[in-house]
Amino acid sequence: MTDLARPFAALRPRPATAQAVVAPPYDVVDTEEARALAAGRPHSFLHVSRPEIDFPPATDPHDDRVYARGAANLAALVASGVLERETSRCYYAYRMRMGAHEQTGFAFAASVRAYEENRIRKHELTRPDKEADRVRNIESLNAQTGPVLCAFRGNATLDDLLRRAVAAPPLLEADGPNAVAHTIWRLHDDALIEAIGSALEALDALYIADGHHRSAAAARVAAARRGRSRTADAAASHESFLCVAFPSAVMRIYDYNRVVADLNGLGGDDFLRRVAREFTITRAASRVAPTAERISISSRRA
Repeated sequence: MTDLARPFAALRPRPATAQAVVAPPYDVVDTEEARALAAGRPHSFLHVSRPEIDFPPATDPHDDRVYARGAANLAALVASGVLERETSRCYYAYRMRMGAHEQTGFAFAASVRAYEENRIRKHELTRPDKEADRVRNIESLNAQTGPVLCAFRGNATLDDLLRRAVAAPPLLEADGPNAVAHTIWRLHDDALIEAIGSALEALDALYIADGHHRSAAAARVAAARRGRSRTADAAASHESFLCVAFPSAVMRIYDYNRVVADLNGLGGDDFLRRVAREFTITRAASRVAPTAERISISSRRA
């Protein structure tokens, strides 16, 4: 069976530069929001993950020059010492605190082969254009700019390992947008690395909560590089992608609501009648949120 998770030698901020680098994921902000968040912050990672912000507003974010600028910006962060490479392979404990809620999990290199074998499980279809953008981003940087967020079924062994991991002083702390505090512990003790690896490998699966395009792009890059290589190398960097995984019991997943902006010439009642041909519609007087952990929604034609 393919290894599910591996320790890795991260390229990461130094403790003194973490606050200057911290940035939201590339896909939760648009170009103008990213430009505003990075204003006056030359070391913000948005200059790497959304490098179109360094060009005039009309610039196509998929222009070759944009990807090249992202690579140059990453190289500059390394050359200036803002980012540094670990000297050994590690796991990491990662905590997010949002008000009274906090969740702590592990960061590691997830196996592309495990993704292809469905041990890392997806639940969304992806858009080819967004996949292609992330492929170009990975190839131009020869790096991945954000983790795939996964959940796993927690157990006593992993809970105990997390408690041990966060008992030591943290490596990095930074306050990010939306009042989220980020804390990272480096787990480099050989015995702890072995125990975490064994416990993660014992899981039946990881479940992608967010990052379907990042993981799909990583798999495409791996497939292309395998095709160009004469020998198979399971330890090659392209055979993994960056992952952060939390026990499902502690994860907070917010509603992901869609807004219909254009009815294509239909009136509101006509639109609802057409939707009702495929789905059950229930009118509500106030905002509706899920009331159960598992809700199945499917088209009547399925």
